[in-house]
Amino acid sequence: MKINSLEFENFRNLEKNKIFPNNRTNVIYGENAQGKTNLLECMWLFCGGHSFRGSSDKEMIRFGEKFSKIRLEFDSGGRTQNAEIIYQGKKKEVFLNGVKKKSGAELIEQFSCVVFYPEHLSLVKAGPGLRRKFLDGALCQQRLKYAMHYARYNRVLNQRNALLKEINRDYSLVGTLDIWDEHLSMLAEYVIRHRMLYVKKLRELAAGFHSGISGNKEQLSVEYVSTIFKNDVGKISDIRKAMVNRLKEKRTEDLFMGYTTIGPHRDDISILINGTSAKVYGSQGQQRSAVLSLKLAEAAALAQVREEKPVLLFDDVLSELDTGRREYLLNKITGYQVFITCCENIDSTSLEKGKIFEVKNGIVEEKDVSAFG
Repeated sequence: MKINSLEFENFRNLEKNKIFPNNRTNVIYGENAQGKTNLLECMWLFCGGHSFRGSSDKEMIRFGEKFSKIRLEFDSGGRTQNAEIIYQGKKKEVFLNGVKKKSGAELIEQFSCVVFYPEHLSLVKAGPGLRRKFLDGALCQQRLKYAMHYARYNRVLNQRNALLKEINRDYSLVGTLDIWDEHLSMLAEYVIRHRMLYVKKLRELAAGFHSGISGNKEQLSVEYVSTIFKNDVGKISDIRKAMVNRLKEKRTEDLFMGYTTIGPHRDDISILINGTSAKVYGSQGQQRSAVLSLKLAEAAALAQVREEKPVLLFDDVLSELDTGRREYLLNKITGYQVFITCCENIDSTSLEKGKIFEVKNGIVEEKDVSAFG
């Protein structure tokens, strides 16, 4: 999968332009608040229509303007395709190969990226919420069906939580919890099953990347940590049954707390280096190596499902990585089209092959690579 061209008009602070990236590595440099991340966000929006920064659609429109338009030409599925997103007020229109789509979600199966931004550097040492977000975001890119089930699970979870609070005011409603427990467990089995299968694949792929990054000195492992059970799951029905039983066990606590205390929304993953917790015992360098390995494994897993490699977006992470990991990102990731933003002088990196773009006050300009040699 490759981006051939990216065109934007009135998109955030970026001046109207059309760029033609290199098929391999593209370095985007400039000072802070110039528009580098906006450029990556522009590409990411074609993965499903939502910002990786959590921004709203209206924020995509340049201040003082009435509309914003972005257009992508890319190679995917053995052919050249194009997609366009138009933001106008609260309205958003999405087109794929000239055909209007219902939503940006319909682009997911045609174009895919994996994004690595500063928040991800805390993936190991942060709370479980960020790790669940990492898992679910990756699975939503792989399967649109997963995104639908995950959204349904969260809706039912919110309804059950609302009922728990209502029961504290009117205990006669407690009998209705059994119905919600069954419904929630049915959706939970799908979410947990796919998460566990994904973590198994992630473990296999991340181990290889981490071995390369660490010079074969460290072994990385990833395990799914469930609030429902401790042992591996056999049949899908085991998950549903375990979830129903645990909800009954936790009912008194749930009623007291006013929310559901167990389930996939409370699960986690454990990241181990040489058999010990990377969160507790890993150095800062080891933790960053683990995160880099996990993100590259995410890309490789997506490539296996799609049968083509996604575009890689690395936002402002070079300054947080040492020389060896920088070199790995810039020159050792083969077969992928890579975009990397950075603030520092390009002389501090070694780009073997690719293009360099400078972003200054929203103006994106391609630079002569030889001038930075």
